[in-house]
Amino acid sequence: MNPWKTLSSTEKYDNRWINVTEYQVINPGGGKGIYGKVHFKNKAIGIVPLDVEGNTWLVGQWRYTLNEWSWEIPEGGGALDSDPIDSAKRELREETGLVAKHWSMIQRVHLSNSVSDEEGFIFLAEDIKQEENNPEETEADLKVWKIPFKDAYQMVMDGKITDSLSVTAILRVFQLRKF
Repeated sequence: MNPWKTLSSTEKYDNRWINVTEYQVINPGGGKGIYGKVHFKNKAIGIVPLDVEGNTWLVGQWRYTLNEWSWEIPEGGGALDSDPIDSAKRELREETGLVAKHWSMIQRVHLSNSVSDEEGFIFLAEDIKQEENNPEETEADLKVWKIPFKDAYQMVMDGKITDSLSVTAILRVFQLRKF
């Protein structure tokens, strides 16, 4: 049973990726207040490609919101009404040029559930074949790096990979594959 009561809502911002709404609420303790919600118009999709030698691929790019470079697993968005696996296959090919024969969904996550409804899906992609990549315009500076999975895991442990979808994915694969 929801202990929050919504009194009213006002849309504050909307674009093709997100919508921001402010709610007038009564909180679980009975006090009046406001609550902001970021609604994501896509699912978050993350992929850990893993080859038979124990290598994975990271994607590096400048993240405008952070004003810094970020190493991440291949990731992107998928339409809310699409199957996440279809989006994962597209994103992996688009960013890295990789195509995988075997796919497993290994984790479902909410990325910042105190302020957003963004839902993420993480996949393990195996039996890898290299083809041409086709990055989007916003990914023109994308760098693709093939490294031993254990090195990616160490980057997480050293705080060099901070993207939440990537951290979750790498730790999950480490646990599943007993690296």
